[in-house]
Amino acid sequence: MNYQTILQEAGILAHPARSGGIEARTPIDGSVLAQLPIENTESVAAKIQAASQAFLAWRAVPAPLRGELLRRFAERVRQEKPALGRLISLEAGKILSEGLGEVQEVIDICDFAVGLSRQLYGLTIASERPGHHLLERWHPLGPVGVITAFNFPMAVWTWNAALALVCGNTVLWKPSEKTMLCALALHRLLDEQIAKFPAAPPAVSQLLVGRRAVGEQLVDHSALPLISATGSTAMGRALGPRVAARFGRTLLELGGNNAAIVAPTADIHLSLRAIVFAAAGTAGQRCTSLRRLIVHRSLSARLSPLLRKAYASLPIGSPLEPGTLVGPLIDASAFERMQSALGAARAAGATVVGGERVRPAGLDGGYYVRPALVEADKPFAMMSEETFAPILYAVPYESFDAALAMQNDVRQGLSSAIFTNDMREAETFLSATGSDCGIANVNTGPSGAEIGGAFGGEKETGGGRESGSDSWKAYMRRQTQTVNYSTQMPLAQGVQFPVD
Repeated sequence: MNYQTILQEAGILAHPARSGGIEARTPIDGSVLAQLPIENTESVAAKIQAASQAFLAWRAVPAPLRGELLRRFAERVRQEKPALGRLISLEAGKILSEGLGEVQEVIDICDFAVGLSRQLYGLTIASERPGHHLLERWHPLGPVGVITAFNFPMAVWTWNAALALVCGNTVLWKPSEKTMLCALALHRLLDEQIAKFPAAPPAVSQLLVGRRAVGEQLVDHSALPLISATGSTAMGRALGPRVAARFGRTLLELGGNNAAIVAPTADIHLSLRAIVFAAAGTAGQRCTSLRRLIVHRSLSARLSPLLRKAYASLPIGSPLEPGTLVGPLIDASAFERMQSALGAARAAGATVVGGERVRPAGLDGGYYVRPALVEADKPFAMMSEETFAPILYAVPYESFDAALAMQNDVRQGLSSAIFTNDMREAETFLSATGSDCGIANVNTGPSGAEIGGAFGGEKETGGGRESGSDSWKAYMRRQTQTVNYSTQMPLAQGVQFPVD
């Protein structure tokens, strides 16, 4: 399919070239798709001011009515799902089924938010004083800044925006420079519904196209009580203290270095399917991608040839072509980082299978690679680093305790998995003494979380939680309220303070 046809179907209009703009490129072959104007300091400040004013009106709109806006938005996304899925494949490099799956995530989290609009529950708390009761209520925070990464160019914003909006906040979105067209196409659909929705101020959600300086302006602005940011640990380490310095809140979704344990009782063929998708799907460019495989020594000789065979047979090419399972890396820098990591693995004495550049016909400008399997007899330094590429490090283990120790012995703590039919191993893995990650899975891989559960991790992953469960509380402020419905004025803790 012609690239311009995909853009037109997604509602992306032609943008004339201009000095100082940002080029949007496709990782499929590196060609330029569009050039977009960027925000300057004044325009960002104006949008923040508009968001602040819109918040004053939006917070007073009943939550179920706010949910109705999300319902209408989700219906438009359903209508445009094929076009949006193709656009994700074009600009982010995901295979088409993954692009469509991401659009489905957008729809699902909106549906979740619609239901949530009637379930923003607080508490009633018993009081120690007669004729009193305590309440705990949740109120909107204010304008929320959302900074997203390239690998989920639509879903992660919606995780944040759907919950923030239904909770009564306004939203300012700064997408990755690498996937701006996806942001434009999705936000256009929300803009359409806002324009038709009398209860919604026009500035209830706004898009900001720009480079790092735009994100920094959001991070430093005191009008934004919450910054939700998805990206590298280095980004979070720089961003967090700046927001904290003004006593703002952060919701950080940072790096992952996810492991899976393959225990002696594992179903090998079930494990194989989960491992290959988790490690090679999205060309290894998910924060939940499987990076480390910890295999019981009794299974290593059996599993290794199965993995090598599966890796060698993976169809690599344009993500828009039927049958492709591995699309391109996002850009040349990603390829260079992958090759550097594989060089370090070889220097450490590990065996590297795959990892070479692949050049599909007519796509020389894209950075395609054969997913790499790196086998070693014990962990080595490079395994502790996250490389955003399809590299799977495989090491053996002797005892379950040793496997758990290896699983937890990294700075990140996002997702984890164990393949076992031993109930004690499974339950230990899920217990307080097991996986130290925010997400733990039994007999399924670490990648591919559903929106019903809270998404996020511990340690250098940042501690944030997005999407399902009670993640909505991150976008609200808690207020404890005391109501005296008596004619007396007793004081808490029995304090006496008589006043005539």
